[in-house]
Amino acid sequence: MSRYFITFCYDGAAYHGWQVQPNGNSVQAELQKAMAVLMRETVEVVGAGRTDAGVHAHKMVAHFDSEQQFDAQQLAYKLNKLLPRDIAVSDIHPVPEDMHARFSARSRTYHYFIHTNKNPFIRRYSCELHYKLDFDLMNEAGNILCTYHDFGAFCKSHTDVKTTLCSVTQAQWLEIEPHRYCFVITADRFLRNMVRAVVGTLVDVGRGRLTLEEFANVIESKKRTNAGESMPAHALFLHDIVY
Repeated sequence: MSRYFITFCYDGAAYHGWQVQPNGNSVQAELQKAMAVLMRETVEVVGAGRTDAGVHAHKMVAHFDSEQQFDAQQLAYKLNKLLPRDIAVSDIHPVPEDMHARFSARSRTYHYFIHTNKNPFIRRYSCELHYKLDFDLMNEAGNILCTYHDFGAFCKSHTDVKTTLCSVTQAQWLEIEPHRYCFVITADRFLRNMVRAVVGTLVDVGRGRLTLEEFANVIESKKRTNAGESMPAHALFLHDIVY
C-alpha cells in the first residue's frame, strides 16, 4: 500500500464545505467520486482540514492510499477532465506512509479579503464594507492576538474539539491596492469558524467598538459570545499549507 499527496484548489461557492455532508454536496465527495471512477475502487481522500460552506482554497492538500501502480501525472490530468470546473488538481506525488495530510502539516495560512468601495468584479470573493476602519489599530490587535494561545473566544459553539489551543504566528492586514485589503493569518491549526470570528472582532476594533484592552479581554474570556460576528464565508481562502 502506497500513500500519495494530492494538491488542488477550489471555488467553494457551490459546496457545503470540504467534508462529506449527508444533505449537501462537498468538495471531498466530488473528489472521491472522480477518484473512484478512475481508480475503479473506493478511495478515501483525507484532507488537511475542513473548510466551511462557501469557503475557497487556493491550496488544499489531501492524501489517499492505493495498492495500484499508476502514472501520477496522468491521474491528475484525468481528474481535471472529470472533476467540476470549480475544482482543479495541480499535483499528485508519493509520500512516506507515515505522512498525513492533516496531522503532518506544520502551518496553515488563510486570507480574508475586504473592499471598501463598490466593486462588481470582486464581490464574489471579497466582503464589501463601508465603515471607516483604522487598519493600523487592527494590526496592533493582530500583534496582540499572536501573544495568546487559547482561542476559545473564536471557536464555533457546540463543536467536538478537544482543545482550543493554537499557535498563531502571523495576523496582519495588508493593503492590496486602494480600497482593497487582505487579512493574512498563519497558525499551526485553526478552530471551526475561527478566522471569520477573528476578522469580525478585528473589524470591531477598527470601527472603534473595541479598544485594544477590550480586545485582549475578549480573548482572555474564552467565550464566543464576547467576540465579534462571524464574517461572510465567500471572502475567505485557505491560502497555503506547509509540511
